[in-house]
Amino acid sequence: MANIEADRAADTPDVAALRAHLEANNGIKGLDILQPGDTKRAVELLCRDGFVVIADALNDEQIEILARGCKEVVADILALDKNRSGNRGSHRYSFGGSSLTRSQLHRPEWQMLLDNPVVTDIVTAFFGSPDYVLRAASGDFCLPGAVEYQPLHSDVRDWRDNATTPFSAFHDPRGQFTMRDLPCPYVCANFLPQAVTRLNGPTRQIPGTQQSRARIPGLADEPEWMRLSTVCPAPAGAVMIRDVRAWHGGTPNISDALRAIPNLEFYAPWFREPIVPGISHGDYKKLSDHAQRLVRHCVADSGETLITGPTLRAP
Repeated sequence: MANIEADRAADTPDVAALRAHLEANNGIKGLDILQPGDTKRAVELLCRDGFVVIADALNDEQIEILARGCKEVVADILALDKNRSGNRGSHRYSFGGSSLTRSQLHRPEWQMLLDNPVVTDIVTAFFGSPDYVLRAASGDFCLPGAVEYQPLHSDVRDWRDNATTPFSAFHDPRGQFTMRDLPCPYVCANFLPQAVTRLNGPTRQIPGTQQSRARIPGLADEPEWMRLSTVCPAPAGAVMIRDVRAWHGGTPNISDALRAIPNLEFYAPWFREPIVPGISHGDYKKLSDHAQRLVRHCVADSGETLITGPTLRAP
């Protein structure tokens, strides 16, 4: 993967100044990083801030497996994108948006995450039920040379017509309620196969915005404190679980290495949007009972051949 490590922006004065600024100031002050087993506190922080970080969700062997799988997928995607244009901005990519199935659930490394006990305990407690389901297995990555900020955004929205997107569901014809007035409809669990630092593209999260109806500021209007509101430093093996409504965005990777945050996305027991099959029936049958329950809406029919591979369409 030497080509990934070497693909970085030149050390221009602007980049050097940004590096010094981020080294000195980047990161949420007083960031709570919990330990496995502190489920009650994890739910409290997820409800309050819209995200929570738990260390040691993966052991050393799992970290190595996940990191190796991410690098293999990244190499396949980059083979289609010699200019590193990305599909979430320059040098920035969605694992799901770069897959023909909109998911990486066909990969054994992502399947491994389905039985993670830390995530199972917290998501079950957060939703108050074990009957949540997998939406997709995705995530994102950014390369050295991703020197721009990704605009703040939310990962879920109210209903749009099918010509705009096939993946929306909630609609109040009276116009009184929005997705932000409801309990959390789905969460995302991002796993860290490498440490996240001040310089390698940590996710910025704006605490408490999961139910805000305020306009999300564009890059030109975003205050500096929001640009520095990043979830770092965080150790390899940690997981960040987040309410997808909360404002978040990517940040510059001015390190010398790939930063990947593969994920699992879960719908609440009461919420559904259209789901694209992401795992073959044969692979589904090899999963644990728990994992099979999670992916029951993501499995292809037994007579269907699941076509997998990289693509560079927008997510």
